[in-house]
Amino acid sequence: MKLGLVTYADTSVYGGVFDEEFSEASRSFFNLAGGGRFRLLVSDVLRREIERAPDHVRGFFDQQLHLMTFVAFTREVMALRDAYLKAGILGVKSADDAAHVASAVVGGADLIVSWNFRHIVHIDKARMYNAVNQLHGYRAVEIRSPAEVIEYEDEDV
Repeated sequence: MKLGLVTYADTSVYGGVFDEEFSEASRSFFNLAGGGRFRLLVSDVLRREIERAPDHVRGFFDQQLHLMTFVAFTREVMALRDAYLKAGILGVKSADDAAHVASAVVGGADLIVSWNFRHIVHIDKARMYNAVNQLHGYRAVEIRSPAEVIEYEDEDV
């Protein structure tokens, strides 16, 4: 049996389940995770944000707990987050977004999924994150939206 991709889904994906614009792809992503396509990696940063989310988002998150592996907010994560900030990828006000990426990378994620197109899922940002990762001895990580990683029915095949 092939193991699923280690995947870090940030808070926007959990909330996206309940957002009309993002619901279909977010739900499909979590259905695939439930089927083993993705192995969910979750950070302390994500858990803190989920604690402040509406009840229905917290409840959905709790339903996924059996699929999750947790990565702690360690000095290693903080150092990589700070390296992203020092490189100017994000400003200090967006340090939590940098912490999401750092947690995923330190935790060994193959993939990060997010609906945050400004700070995470952006071609220039992804390249910069991965350049800093390489400088600090980490491997590159794919950064995509859930819509880019779910399966679609292809009527032409």
